[in-house]
Amino acid sequence: MFHVSLQAVIFDMDGVLIDSEPAWQQAEYEVLTSFGLPVTRTDIVQTTGLRIDELVNFWAERFPDTPFDRQTMMHFIVSRVVEFIAQDGQPMAGAVAALQHCRAAGLKVGLATSSPLQILDAVLSKLDIGHYFDVTQSAQFLPYGKPHPEVYLQCAKQLDVAPTRCLAVEDSFNGLVAARAASMQTLVIPAPEHQGEARWAAAHIQAASLGEFTHVLQQFGK
Repeated sequence: MFHVSLQAVIFDMDGVLIDSEPAWQQAEYEVLTSFGLPVTRTDIVQTTGLRIDELVNFWAERFPDTPFDRQTMMHFIVSRVVEFIAQDGQPMAGAVAALQHCRAAGLKVGLATSSPLQILDAVLSKLDIGHYFDVTQSAQFLPYGKPHPEVYLQCAKQLDVAPTRCLAVEDSFNGLVAARAASMQTLVIPAPEHQGEARWAAAHIQAASLGEFTHVLQQFGK
């Protein structure tokens, strides 16, 4: 059992609460290649968890000889992801049960995402889970997105809980870095094809899915 009095759980959104990472990767791949950038689907994984402007800047810096309008690219990617969520968005396995368990355990519940508000609102509406959260925080208007810790720190501040008393639930390495930098306890749930990677040792706990969430909270006495 962890020697931490847990008071809040802060969930990442994409890939944790909703199965949207494939949509992000598909949208990013389609838009980038339509703009003439020679990326592969494997390349796209590098930007998982980045805020949309930082994602676009990432590719602009790597392909300086292929100039493009960054605002237009951001708009196209976000619009495609919102379209996917509205049509086919599904919760990740165990996500709703995990939110319910947090409430039953008397924990405050937050959401901290690098995604813009347009996508955040689409997810809460499609999955009908907005009522579970005390605070939702997008990094859209913050100076930095993940892997910077600010979105997590702002969420904890609004929850009125010390970061060290928060458990952050992540699926990406960029998100894990942000949560660790915020001095939070961390649970990482990587995509199945990435679960064996050594980098996840940076997390306090690793799980295969949110189906293990009840067991994880038991380690904190919850």
